[in-house]
Amino acid sequence: MTPTLTAPSTTATTASASTPPAGKGVSRRTITLILLVAPCLVLVVLINAYPLVVAASQSIHNGTLIVTGDFVGFSNYLDVLTSPRFWTAARFTLIFTIVGVFGSWLTGMGLALLLRTKIPCRGVFKVLLMLPWVVPIVVSSTAWNWLVSTPTSPLPTLTAKLGFGEVHFLANPTLAAITVCVFKVWVSFPFMMLMTSAALAAVDTTVYEAAGIDGASRWQQFVHITLPLISRSTYISWILMTIFCVNDFPTIYLLTAGGPVDATSSLVVLAYRTVFQDQQTGPGVAIAFLMTLVLVIVSTALYRQIRKVDIA
Repeated sequence: MTPTLTAPSTTATTASASTPPAGKGVSRRTITLILLVAPCLVLVVLINAYPLVVAASQSIHNGTLIVTGDFVGFSNYLDVLTSPRFWTAARFTLIFTIVGVFGSWLTGMGLALLLRTKIPCRGVFKVLLMLPWVVPIVVSSTAWNWLVSTPTSPLPTLTAKLGFGEVHFLANPTLAAITVCVFKVWVSFPFMMLMTSAALAAVDTTVYEAAGIDGASRWQQFVHITLPLISRSTYISWILMTIFCVNDFPTIYLLTAGGPVDATSSLVVLAYRTVFQDQQTGPGVAIAFLMTLVLVIVSTALYRQIRKVDIA
């Protein structure tokens, strides 16, 4: 008998033709995606990498914004780290960041919890609470200067009538630092309130009902239920607000310009003064790189805490 030959099925032939052999190059779809994304990646790298390389070069040279100057290695970093002005600015930056992060977080969280209750005109209340964050920082700083800058301003006049004497809020170093920190909390708490409100909206209310049946008080529910369930959002808001505070130039400069006697001069203000006023580009850029290093370390530590959070 003659053996019968069967033709291969059309489906198998099509599948084998469309499926690229394993280990023999990149698929056509992957190449297409790479070609589509490549222009954007190149543009982003050029926009970010070029200034970074130039700044790194300036930090190890003794020059100005126009002239690169002589190569000095890491002497600019050593000069910065041994400068009393740097450590004064670092101390204020630390205080400013801690107060800005946790002050705005506590205020925002308290208001977010309040907005979850049944209060009259809650929608109008939300809009009004957003104004410090929505209003441009120039307008806010101008309003605060009007409130506290001179002895005839409303707040110094009020303190004088209350018997505290003539209080100079922006002329006294301690009061100026306190005023700047309070101003930072004022302009930042709406952001924290939004972050916390979004996290609270995702919490299942039946958890609180079960805890109430088990006899848990409101404080116990807040500590053992609310805070753990919104911890991921909390850490993210802390990371973002830390970056905002360390890099915050207009809030400080528009209110006090870093004075009096460098009492409110943060690292970013000191870097600006060193580069654009003292014309010392190397030390100023070195300060900026040290700031970046600290921000990377703090952000990495907080990000690891996010990964450790278990809300199951």
